Amino acid sequence: MLFCRLAFVLFVAGSLPFAALAQSAETAAPRLHLELNNLQDIEGTCRLSFLAKNETTTPIEKAVFETVIFDASGGVASLSLFDFRDLPIDRARVRQFDLPGRSCDSIGQALINGANSCVVAGTESAICKDTLFLSSRLEIELIG
Repeated sequence: MLFCRLAFVLFVAGSLPFAALAQSAETAAPRLHLELNNLQDIEGTCRLSFLAKNETTTPIEKAVFETVIFDASGGVASLSLFDFRDLPIDRARVRQFDLPGRSCDSIGQALINGANSCVVAGTESAICKDTLFLSSRLEIELIG
């Protein structure tokens, strides 16, 4: 009898980490992930490449973000609307934006200042701002 109880306790204790992992995977918060992935100098233009992943449960028909580029000293260099177009659920998309007359080494930081437009099911939605998660693979920080 003591052996059965001990075996049961060991079984339950061994199962707890797996239950916790399964629960955390199921309850992960939905997010719209924008990653500053690459910069390229192309004929007097700096091209910014973003990796976008819609990890929400809703397809986004149109996502436009007001984006501020800061120079290396922290001053505002430009303010633009970056149109990420459609962002399907769980499908990575790369979107590129050119900054004419600017070299990439002059960029210090990028700011997603907010969603200018976010269309879901034909109407404006707050999902783009409510679930936005930003990151950068580069030394240049992407903030918001």
